[in-house]
Amino acid sequence: MHIAEALARAEGVQKVPSPKLHLYIKRAFLSLEECSRIVALIDAGRRPSTIADDLGDSLFRTSETCDLDSAHPDVGAVERRIAQLTGLDLAYGEPIQGQRYAAGQEFKAHTDYFEPDGPDYLRYCSLSGQRTWTVMIYLNEPEAGGATRFKAIDKTVQPETGKLLAWNNLTADGRVNGNTLHHGMKVRAGTKYVVTKWFRERPWR
Repeated sequence: MHIAEALARAEGVQKVPSPKLHLYIKRAFLSLEECSRIVALIDAGRRPSTIADDLGDSLFRTSETCDLDSAHPDVGAVERRIAQLTGLDLAYGEPIQGQRYAAGQEFKAHTDYFEPDGPDYLRYCSLSGQRTWTVMIYLNEPEAGGATRFKAIDKTVQPETGKLLAWNNLTADGRVNGNTLHHGMKVRAGTKYVVTKWFRERPWR
């Protein structure tokens, strides 16, 4: 079954009504307890986030990142839940990551795919291909700010503990979809935690 069809038929999944991109939301995908355990792992292993191209702006992405270990029981369980919901094959998935945003931190408007004409395209895509789907889960709710805004469709998604977002970075004919441009908006108070799993066209190598 096509991934979009699987998500559309899944219980409790909301499809954002737009012809510009496939974007799905599922609330309470993870429990508070599951989220808390992943948050603890992120805090134990976080480092400054990196980016393939910051467009010359050193403040483009100011969060911290944790490379999570799929062999950890809690992490492996989250990945299997993602695969079960979406139909995405974990063999095509990049290693799952956690991100932490303190007050004042953000990830300015960006796309998750790699620019086909970009200088680093072959470096990042020669083996496993382009990024296809993104699956992101909010692990908590900051006191203020931290929403995710999809500018092309004027859709702002508020952080909510356990809420999952999934979107296709490509169009139906396999080209990159600029309408997936999204902004991890600045946290104004408190701290925001998320986990992100990216999938590729070919098995991850």
